[in-house]
Amino acid sequence: MSAEGGTKAIVAALAANLGIAVSKFVAFVFTGSSSMLAESIHSVADSGNQGLLLVGGRRSRRGRTQQHQFGYGRERYFYAFVVAVVLFTVGAVFSLYEGYHKISHPEELTSAGWAFGVLIAAIVMELFSFRTAIKESNQVRGDRSWWSFIRHAKAPELPVVLLEDLAALVGLCLALFGVTMAVVTGDGVWDGVGTVAIGLLLAVIAAILAIETKSLLIGEGADPDTERRIVEALESVEQVDHLVHIRTQYMGPDELLIAAKIAVHHDDTAADVARGIDAAEARVRAQFPEAKMIYLEPALSEPAAVPAPAQAPENAEPENAEPESTETGKA
Repeated sequence: MSAEGGTKAIVAALAANLGIAVSKFVAFVFTGSSSMLAESIHSVADSGNQGLLLVGGRRSRRGRTQQHQFGYGRERYFYAFVVAVVLFTVGAVFSLYEGYHKISHPEELTSAGWAFGVLIAAIVMELFSFRTAIKESNQVRGDRSWWSFIRHAKAPELPVVLLEDLAALVGLCLALFGVTMAVVTGDGVWDGVGTVAIGLLLAVIAAILAIETKSLLIGEGADPDTERRIVEALESVEQVDHLVHIRTQYMGPDELLIAAKIAVHHDDTAADVARGIDAAEARVRAQFPEAKMIYLEPALSEPAAVPAPAQAPENAEPENAEPESTETGKA
């Protein structure tokens, strides 16, 4: 579900950004607005980012090889991380530079009507893309808050598209503010101020994306609730006495690796243990289809210790012993 929803959101964002990028460049040619140029580069970067996400999703579906025996699921994490880097270097750095240049050497805007028309049209198209991302995210978000969803989602595409669309909408509003103030005041410095604000916004979004995707690249385990339910499924099998320890890691958004050591009963035969392991794997997969790789190591459960009989003290009298007579013999 997450892969399909992510792909749909990516395609919607890509279509919107390509159309927006063309219209922004046209507006920049007519107006000379640095805010419009920054937003044009922003849309081009976003389009490239969505292309990278599609490439990552396609490459992650390759089968296992001898060199990559756990598959290529983490390709999606890698390309999401590249998106964060591209968003920062291409979008944020360029916008900050262009804004600084415009503030240092302000220029009067011309044909401001083009800028207003394009910005309003771009806001409408971005709202369509943002609405699609929200709709697809709601299918997998559950009752989590939006911030929690972005922080803990294992599929990177939807959080990336959500943050990109949010940044695009806020950036368009900043560009609209900069252009409006430049027209009203006749001072081109406001156009540069709007451009710098767009650059700072992109830097913040890029930093959030980089931090989150870096964590996924290193390897994240299942959340505490999921791990608790996995333990319950394992211990519900008759042959499993208790769980010794467990380790989990997402090899990709839809591939969970589970490695656990389980204690089996001391008197169970090898056949009993094998049946128990098969049953435990089946119960976990029934609840978590993403658990593609499960490795269970059996260990003997220590038999209950039989308490040793209490040792009587050396000088203790037997329980039923006759008391010694205290009478003395008669002379």
